[in-house]
Amino acid sequence: MLIIASANGAVGIEAAMQVLKNGGSAIDAVEAGIRLVEADPAERSVGYNGYPNILGQLELDASIMDGGKLNSGAVAIMRGFPYAISVARQVMDRKLPHVMLAGEGAERFAREIGAEQWASMLSDEVKAIWRKRLIDNSALLDVGDMDEDSPLLDAVTMATDPERVAGTVNFIAIDGKGDICSGVSTSGWAWKYPGRVGDSPIIGAGNYADNRYGACACTGMGEMAIRACTAYGLVSYLRAGLPIQVAGQKAMRDLRDLGGDFIGGMNLIALDRAGNHVGMTTRAGSTYIYQHPDMDQHGEIERRLVEIPARWAGEARQ
Repeated sequence: MLIIASANGAVGIEAAMQVLKNGGSAIDAVEAGIRLVEADPAERSVGYNGYPNILGQLELDASIMDGGKLNSGAVAIMRGFPYAISVARQVMDRKLPHVMLAGEGAERFAREIGAEQWASMLSDEVKAIWRKRLIDNSALLDVGDMDEDSPLLDAVTMATDPERVAGTVNFIAIDGKGDICSGVSTSGWAWKYPGRVGDSPIIGAGNYADNRYGACACTGMGEMAIRACTAYGLVSYLRAGLPIQVAGQKAMRDLRDLGGDFIGGMNLIALDRAGNHVGMTTRAGSTYIYQHPDMDQHGEIERRLVEIPARWAGEARQ
């Protein structure tokens, strides 16, 4: 048994491991671990109190994948329901002929299954940060007079903070039966355009698991992972027989080959079916965490650095 997670999964990894120790499945463990991150008011990139879109609305994305059956469930741009990972799991488990539900459809489904709904999803502190960001960076948008017809294109470009495009929680677990599950949950980019969907709910981009080979989950500039099919790409390198470290490096180098005006940071965690694991990053000093059943507390490992030159609207960023 093994669990690996992004560093912000620390609030949930011990609980997730306890699920495995009690005989629970990898799916149960991943859901349990991520739910605790989603409910953490100090976490700004996942669940409750995450950074909102440009209009001040919190839109959540999540996905979960069963590496045994290759079943998966996902939700995108969902509002009002903090436990996006649990709604995503129900999309998978309720035998719907769908993998992903988005927007009002995801919210309708969440209500139908009795998912927990919160009237308030943002603290006054986060609302104040949002307002200040717009006031400081966008003379084109009146924070007090925004509506559905407000022009947002220029405002989003001006207000978007390249340092806050990253932020997601990743969990991957192997249970006592050898089954693998991967899960991802996020509130997405800070100040994003309404309706933006990143890689987190997209199977093959931000999340992929296959018992035969391994699993991968990503966090960072999701548009890059979508374009490169990063999670599936890494698992496909495992399928080709490459060691986990080499597979991770190749998946990151695929990202480095992307062109375009918007290239930012990327992080991933991955493991193979034998439990060998690795973390990769474009930012020096970034870490990920892991826990075996014989560990009282999780351990932390620095990710391997793979440099990807960053570009933002055509300008290189140092």
